[in-house]
Amino acid sequence: MGWLDAASGYQVRLGENGRVQCRNGKGKLLSSVPASLKEDPRVVQLRQLAEWLARHEAECLSAVDGWMVRSLPVPTALIAEVWADTAWAGALRDLVVTADDEVGFLRDADPDRGLGLVTLDGDTVRTRPEAVRIPHPVLLDDLDELREFGAELGVEQKAQQLFRQTFARPADLAGKRSVDDYAGGKFEQLNHALGRCRTLGYPVRGGDAVYAAFEDGRVVEARYWLGSDYPEGETWTGDLRWALEDGTALALPDVGPVAWSEGMRMASAIHAGRVVEEAAVA
Repeated sequence: MGWLDAASGYQVRLGENGRVQCRNGKGKLLSSVPASLKEDPRVVQLRQLAEWLARHEAECLSAVDGWMVRSLPVPTALIAEVWADTAWAGALRDLVVTADDEVGFLRDADPDRGLGLVTLDGDTVRTRPEAVRIPHPVLLDDLDELREFGAELGVEQKAQQLFRQTFARPADLAGKRSVDDYAGGKFEQLNHALGRCRTLGYPVRGGDAVYAAFEDGRVVEARYWLGSDYPEGETWTGDLRWALEDGTALALPDVGPVAWSEGMRMASAIHAGRVVEEAAVA
């Protein structure tokens, strides 16, 4: 971004890190914006622009994450259209996509030339399918190979895909309706558990942390019990369960791989914030 004139001979601009930069009349870059310029109209406008750009980037990342978690078909024309926006391109670049018979890392998108992919063979190809999918990593049969090759390529995914924590659904689930792997986690206050959910981005309803996954044409909710007593009181986590939107409980064998993985990921992340008792020294 070019420099803009501000008061007292200073110039300001928005740096690549999203912070307002300032230089004096001699062209020296200052470590911070002088206090006298805090309310300068140019500085205020730049800060507002930075806030908008940060929100926009978060919204793009959230949208792409939603496409991946749902493994939704995304029109190629849409990807090519938004690619010129650095926030969209940053959220999409290096993701593994499937297009017809091609599987590769998305490196470029152009309205005329289509998508640029790096395949597992290391070849760069151009393809113009009607739509592509951004698979959830638990659905990628060659995930380990993709991770290894991605590391060799130096891919940096803003949307967690390749290195997203995944959980495979066990085979011996007949007759079971809940998972107790993350039960019994103690929080000194229910507020602490709720705060952790807010930080991680999981809503809480009726005492449960909830993650809604769209799979096989339906919404399946993972529900992890946190407690519903006094916010200032102690609480212990409970079982992890899955249900349809209308509350119908699902037997564990009926839970799809994405809903299973994301539910376990949610419970694991929340449980990690529990109080860990120190072992007594003999």
